[in-house]
Amino acid sequence: MGAVRGNVVIGQSGGPTHVINQSLVGVVEAAIGAPGVGAVWGALHGVKGVLEERFIDLGRESKATLEAVAQTPGAALRSVRKKPTREECERALEVFARRNVRYFFYIGGNDSAETAHILNELAVAKGYELALFHVPKTIDNDLRVTDHCPGYGSAARYVALSFLGDNVDVRSLPGVKLNVVMGRNAGWLTAASALARQHADDGPHLIYLPERNFSVERFVADVAAVQARLGRCICAISEGIHNERGELIAASNEVDSHGNVQLSGSGALGDRLSATLKAHLGDKLRVRADTFGYAQRSFPGAASEVDAREAREAGRAAVRAATGGEHLNGSIALLRNSNAPYSVRYERVELRSVARETRPMEADLIRGDNDVSPAFLDYVRPLVGELPQLARLSDFPVS
Repeated sequence: MGAVRGNVVIGQSGGPTHVINQSLVGVVEAAIGAPGVGAVWGALHGVKGVLEERFIDLGRESKATLEAVAQTPGAALRSVRKKPTREECERALEVFARRNVRYFFYIGGNDSAETAHILNELAVAKGYELALFHVPKTIDNDLRVTDHCPGYGSAARYVALSFLGDNVDVRSLPGVKLNVVMGRNAGWLTAASALARQHADDGPHLIYLPERNFSVERFVADVAAVQARLGRCICAISEGIHNERGELIAASNEVDSHGNVQLSGSGALGDRLSATLKAHLGDKLRVRADTFGYAQRSFPGAASEVDAREAREAGRAAVRAATGGEHLNGSIALLRNSNAPYSVRYERVELRSVARETRPMEADLIRGDNDVSPAFLDYVRPLVGELPQLARLSDFPVS
């Protein structure tokens, strides 16, 4: 089947990232002038903007503006967390038909892939020829099929830099430091904290991931042991840790339209674990807890060069796949060719293989109940890039 002549709509959905706009600009620059492509529009606030017909003309933006936007964190088109109903999907297709939109690129995570999948099934059922592609994005790194997700490398870099800072801070004024990291049901982002270990006694000394059951009793004992050995302890704790019954250690009652329980935006987990440590190890123990929260997603200056480059190319790859004439739908997966030298390739995969379900960390990347393996470090280092090297005095004693 040849390419369909029609207009392009691009949307962004879910949590923003450091490099989500790289994917946006990658789609724009590849779509303008591509075979079968007319106007290139952006939908403000994703599928919500489609339903409200809130479009902007991206084809009129200068190259300088687009390049500057590509370097800027956050969703330039603004984002949304919305699972459209079947009726809303039908209305979206009516909007597309009326405006001769024949290409829709949705940049987002697994929930966004699910929305794209629903829209695609309905378009096929109605016989409306629409090239519909999901462009991957999530700092959680939990999309299936792909080796890693655009957005993850930069957020992982932010986490590693934050723990580098905590290492020198807590070494200066010893105590226990708990850092709660995003990631929901997958530990990829929390695990990246291990990159901060530059000296033998550096933290994080304990890493707790949702792929392992969390025991409060073991946690207290682990911290006590590290504190006794080093006089300080730094812990990386995933927001999604749970007990052996699968019950979250801390969660709110708030859920989004996709049924996801709110885990971020609250210090409840850190506060609870701090209080537990004091109750068991004594009130005089210096315990501090931080919840990294939204700063992980869009902190200016923390972008990984590799992440930015791959996010841009994922957008371009989606346009190539959509206009190539072989497929009218799919998602773009990044598949690793090698670590040394590091390289990836971009392939189209089925939408249903990415939609809804998430990918936890594999067992070989985890060591015991509170650490990661060398294999994980080999996996994550190329995505994050070089980190600052922090020095110490030699501490020569005075005789």
